[in-house]
Amino acid sequence: MYHQNYDPAGNVFVSTLIAAIPICVLLYFIALHPHRDAQGTRHLGISAPYAAFCGVIAAFLVSCLAFGMPVASAVSAFAFGTLSGFLGIIWIVLAAMFLYTMTVTTAKFEIVKESIVHISFDRRLQCVLIAFSFGAIIEGTSGFGTPVAIAGAVMVGLGFRPFQSAVLNLLANTAPVAWGAIGTPIVALAAVSKLDEVTLSAMAGRQLPFISVLVPFWLVAVFVKMEGGTWKEVFEVWPAALCAGVSFAVMQFLASGNPPLHLMTDVVAGVFSVICTALFLRFVWHPKTRFLLKSEREALASAKATAAMPAEAWKYPYSVGQTLYAWTPWAILVACCALWGLPVYKSYLNGLLSGMTFKTTLFGSTFGGTWSLPVWEMPQLHNLVQRMPPVVAMDAKPEAAKFTINWLSAAGTGVFVAALLSGLILRLTAAEWKTTFVQTARRMKTPVLVIGQVLGLGYLTRYAGTDAVLGLAFTGAGFLYPFFAAYLGWLGVFLTGSDTASNALFGSLQRITAQQLNLDPILMCAANSAGGVMGKMVDAQSICVATAATNQLGNEGIIFRFVVWHSIALGAIVGVIVLLYAYVFPQFVPHGLTFLH
Repeated sequence: MYHQNYDPAGNVFVSTLIAAIPICVLLYFIALHPHRDAQGTRHLGISAPYAAFCGVIAAFLVSCLAFGMPVASAVSAFAFGTLSGFLGIIWIVLAAMFLYTMTVTTAKFEIVKESIVHISFDRRLQCVLIAFSFGAIIEGTSGFGTPVAIAGAVMVGLGFRPFQSAVLNLLANTAPVAWGAIGTPIVALAAVSKLDEVTLSAMAGRQLPFISVLVPFWLVAVFVKMEGGTWKEVFEVWPAALCAGVSFAVMQFLASGNPPLHLMTDVVAGVFSVICTALFLRFVWHPKTRFLLKSEREALASAKATAAMPAEAWKYPYSVGQTLYAWTPWAILVACCALWGLPVYKSYLNGLLSGMTFKTTLFGSTFGGTWSLPVWEMPQLHNLVQRMPPVVAMDAKPEAAKFTINWLSAAGTGVFVAALLSGLILRLTAAEWKTTFVQTARRMKTPVLVIGQVLGLGYLTRYAGTDAVLGLAFTGAGFLYPFFAAYLGWLGVFLTGSDTASNALFGSLQRITAQQLNLDPILMCAANSAGGVMGKMVDAQSICVATAATNQLGNEGIIFRFVVWHSIALGAIVGVIVLLYAYVFPQFVPHGLTFLH
């Protein structure tokens, strides 16, 4: 049995520095390590697979040498993370990119692109509609980086620069993340904190709507400044940005505390935002000037044209039937993801082959169950790691480490089924099926390698206890703990790449610390999820998904350096919101807490 030690150096400060070494190594190599390309040009940051590998080596050395974790247990933890990551995250992204590539191959994406463009020709508003509103729908159905992949690819198809598309979609994929993949982060948070699920969702729904109103303005500002625009041009579209943000925030607030809807918060809020914004732009208001990409403005200037193009140049060339047909794959995607996200349907799929069972051993550990839900107890790890107080209660059980292969009920399977159905409906030829498969495999081979390593690293730090050491460093903030509670969630997402994993990692610690400081545990646990979403844009997994979707492999460090300051600033805003709820407006924290036993 490996008992986690949160102060192996005998000095809290030194132990914390040691625990931070793997993160620092990963950050240094992905964002700061200098190197020269084949032309001799100096760059900062090395290729993500090599940076991740350096981080993994550092994590093994720290876990085994400094913290005393058995080598066999460390290897098993890393393998557990990699395997879980493939089924839980990589499978989703692969299937989503397969569907997207399919629409490109069949030329149906061109129709989708034109239909979006004709909602508004203003590039600022396209950013809001695609990255924020449409991205929220995909986040609510799939989660785990899928909206960054799909919306990022859509924006590249619309003519946005790849780097720009990646950055904007990483920034947009924030406020909705707490309810991603049909509320999976909230479900995980309730499970580990033993607090009522709907109450936690309602509390997150009282923290994040403020961010939901802010993000569309933030997106427009970043985009306009990247295109050499002015602050005047940023504020020219404030009515539409406000409409998109407020409509999303209002529905987010209402749905998050509604028992039948709380897990579908992102989906209903995203759909409501798209509809409200589209109707607002069609019938109520539209910007007087059209903001175009810098390349488009230069092309117009060189042609001695004006920004006011002839009316026929903006005429929509497709019929309603063609448009609906082109959008069918995306409608199928939303429907399948919503279906696969229903607990009842998950249970049905998990028990579909319950009559067919098996039991064997794999690397000396039990591997068996039903054919629809086999389970592997990770060797040298399952029930052989004990978390210690104050991270867990005194009577906490050893850490389970079961790799559950829910291959039928996995969200990625739902996305893959949507892709297969779409291929049949779009009538792909054998050659088009082959082209789609080959292009998807080529685009995703490097991100798969990186995501697998990063998730393995995250699980290794979790079972070694180094993550808890870093988390405990935040608990010494005293009166300011509500502010830093948001950054604890941020740290968890940065380490694991998932708000769900961050909640599982630090949910119990947040509850215990809240009780010690006489703070409301509902507020603190929800703060973990709300703060965590701001770390989504800087975790290695999301950045690699973004670079894969926008064909920018090798630019991970550049993207990280750009978005990290936005991530820290937004995290601070969430921290201030939590601080205000804790000491100024405690009456707005949902009461009548239900503890699960």
